[in-house]
Amino acid sequence: MPDFKTTADFRKDNGAAIKRVCSQFVLSCRQMKLFTDAVVAIDGSKFEAVNNRDRNLTAAKLKTRMQQLEASVDHYLVELDRADREPGTLPEGRVPHLARKLAAVREQMQQLAALGRQLQEAPDQQVSLTDPDARSMMTRGAGIVGYNVQTAVDTTHHLIIAHEETNVGSDRAQLTTMATRACEAMGQTTLTALADRGYFKGEEILACEQSGITPLVPKPLTSNSKADGRFDKRDFRYLPDLDVYQCPAGERAPRRFSLVENGMVIQKYRTSACPTCPLRPQCTTSRYRRISRWVHESVLETMQARLNQRPNAMRDRRRTVEHPFGALKAWMGATHSRPESPPVCDRLPVSPTERSF
Repeated sequence: MPDFKTTADFRKDNGAAIKRVCSQFVLSCRQMKLFTDAVVAIDGSKFEAVNNRDRNLTAAKLKTRMQQLEASVDHYLVELDRADREPGTLPEGRVPHLARKLAAVREQMQQLAALGRQLQEAPDQQVSLTDPDARSMMTRGAGIVGYNVQTAVDTTHHLIIAHEETNVGSDRAQLTTMATRACEAMGQTTLTALADRGYFKGEEILACEQSGITPLVPKPLTSNSKADGRFDKRDFRYLPDLDVYQCPAGERAPRRFSLVENGMVIQKYRTSACPTCPLRPQCTTSRYRRISRWVHESVLETMQARLNQRPNAMRDRRRTVEHPFGALKAWMGATHSRPESPPVCDRLPVSPTERSF
């Protein structure tokens, strides 16, 4: 087996050629008509870089390290002052040693100050010293320094159509990019893209629809109303012809005003019947129940209707796109411990007649 450095150098020195080989492979698949269904599953997974966490700096880490070094400087200065006042209290050679330590700490502080200026210039306020492209990101409740690897996999033949390595820990802004890459690689003008809840973002779904891509992404349930025993937005029916919402009590809530939230135009709906409504305790803890609706909410509703017609869509996504990541991480050694399987002869039942042989 080649050394890891050999593999890393080969990938670094031949990156352009490797990409051309991948492109040629996808082109060969297109010539064999393997992508006629034009359905892909998209997912991302975090891969750890060689950059140790201590070699990844953020503003908070830099501040903590500076405070530790400043405390060390104060400690050394106190000892040097004591040596000046009481020359005989310190062992011989201690003063030159303290002077060297103090100079080393001040040099480290100068290096951190230079890194601080570099940190301010970085777009995401991070600096990785070993692997400059790696970034600190969260994965399953723990932080790693690495990459967010995105793939689009064909659901029919389970071939990786497109891939991309990003420094962004979240998947929410990756749907359009990966679906467009897959569409171009497959040579298709239309495409169906399956993704999990982590890719749900209104602007991304709208951009896919406008590009001829049909996204199928379930909406995350972020409201606590159902858990608290109250109605949530799904219990309110939108009437597009009248541009009103009909509440569970049968009252109609017209549009009151619009505002911009995070760059999205949001319309607010409310009925005047809330204060006297007998169902208000089951609806809201406020005096009025307000319903928010994105100006392009119809795109999300159409996608949800498609998902309702394809109940196995997320199962197809899981068995298509998660397997390559599992295989890659198994090759890299990220496997769970498991008991060794007993030999086949020990697992099969043996009759008395077979034992005699």
